[in-house]
Amino acid sequence: VQLVESGGGLVQPGGSLRLSCAASGFTFSSYPMRWYRQAPGKERELVAGITSAGGSTNYADSMKGRFTISRDNAKNMVYLQMNSLKPEDTAVYYCNVARYGIHYWGKGTLVTVSS
Repeated sequence: VQLVESGGGLVQPGGSLRLSCAASGFTFSSYPMRWYRQAPGKERELVAGITSAGGSTNYADSMKGRFTISRDNAKNMVYLQMNSLKPEDTAVYYCNVARYGIHYWGKGTLVTVSS
C-alpha cells in the first residue's frame, strides 16, 4: 500500500487549497478513504471520510461547510478541497486507508495558513 499526498503549501487566511492523495498497492475502489491532520503539539485528528464509491462523506464539525472530500476511482485519487482556511487549519495533512484492521498512512503534506 502506498499513499502519496500533495498540494500543501502556504496560504493566506480565507484562501483555498486542494490536496491530492495518490493511492496504489490495493483495490482502491473497494475501500473508504480518510483525511487526517496533525497540528504542532496536538494529536492527529480526523478531517473527513468518504465511502468506497464516494456516495457518502463525513466531516469533523470544524470543517463542515469549508472542506470537501472527493475521490476518483478511475484514477485511484482522493482529494480534499479546503476553502475559507483559518490559521488553526495549519497542520500536516495525511491520507489514510484501513485494510483488515491495519491503518496505512502517507508521509503527509504541510498546510500553513498565515498572513
